[in-house]
Amino acid sequence: MFDEVDAQNLSGLVKGGASIYEAAAVEALRRAGAVQPEVLRQFRNALCKHSSGWEEALAVLPVEARGAFREGLVPEVLTVHEARASEIDGAEKLVFRTGDDHLIESVILKPESGRTALCISSQVGCACYCSFCATGLMGFSRNLSVAEILDQVRLVNRRLRGEGRSVRNVVFMGMGEPLLNQAAVFEAAKRLVDPAWFNLSGAHVTISTVGIAPGMRAFAERLPGCRLALSLHSARQEVRERLMPQARSYPLEVLRAALVEAARSGTVMIEYLMLAGVTDGEEDLRALVAFVGDLPVHVNLIPFNSFTGCNLEGSSVAVRQGFADKLKSLGLSVTLRRSLGVDIMAACGQLVQHKLKMD
Repeated sequence: MFDEVDAQNLSGLVKGGASIYEAAAVEALRRAGAVQPEVLRQFRNALCKHSSGWEEALAVLPVEARGAFREGLVPEVLTVHEARASEIDGAEKLVFRTGDDHLIESVILKPESGRTALCISSQVGCACYCSFCATGLMGFSRNLSVAEILDQVRLVNRRLRGEGRSVRNVVFMGMGEPLLNQAAVFEAAKRLVDPAWFNLSGAHVTISTVGIAPGMRAFAERLPGCRLALSLHSARQEVRERLMPQARSYPLEVLRAALVEAARSGTVMIEYLMLAGVTDGEEDLRALVAFVGDLPVHVNLIPFNSFTGCNLEGSSVAVRQGFADKLKSLGLSVTLRRSLGVDIMAACGQLVQHKLKMD
């Protein structure tokens, strides 16, 4: 399945060879060069687990096989176009260029705990057009391939190698709606937790969704152990529809049923955006409590991060704290999330590349 997905999404994009993630192409090279399976495993480990550069990884192979691998494979399908580091909290935004000259963004988060997290993109732009998210301003261009998703992780790990860091948590919360690119996202997530590839814990891989109910049910079946985050943002149907056009397709009762299924196989979180006068009132709180009910979910309260062209305002710190305290008093598991990278437009809802394609 991976090769079918990857070949379709990378058609015409990767020039000069296959990506390193295309198992069939790599296996053909292994057989042609009489490379032992164990040596191929070491080659893959060098690239995906040890953050090695291309030539460093090739050095693992027998001398007589290196030329064929060098010519038959493309070392990376993304290149770093721009990097910006926050002067406030150490977050770093990377702008990657794809093989067909689209720009996408990933964000490296470096909390004091030392557990580096990476927020990655799954699409070029987004077709969901949520009113609080800058990515929707781009419109939708195309899905990212499995290789383009995984290269965000691999290239960031290589970048972090000199700092003695590596990506511990991957969150699909960058550009795009992951469950509208389900085949590639699920395959990439499986590679991230596969011991033969990136070997991350499933508990450290989170897929976020605006609420694509069929995809949520598929997640429960195909990615047990990984985390699902529902971008709920309002438990009042009419409010949610104003904020998120996709809510018209999947009403709250449908989403809750999908959450029940997902909670049976892994951790489920609810993301809730605090918007002044929109989602932070008493009626909003009661609706959220009723929606959660006895679901074993954790609620993240998210501050709104403004961007040009949006007239929404975030709730004050006092209102956010009061909202959290009331939820906790009613027995809900709640975290007040802190935004990182606000000064470089790298915080939640701020990722956008107005210049979709390079000149």
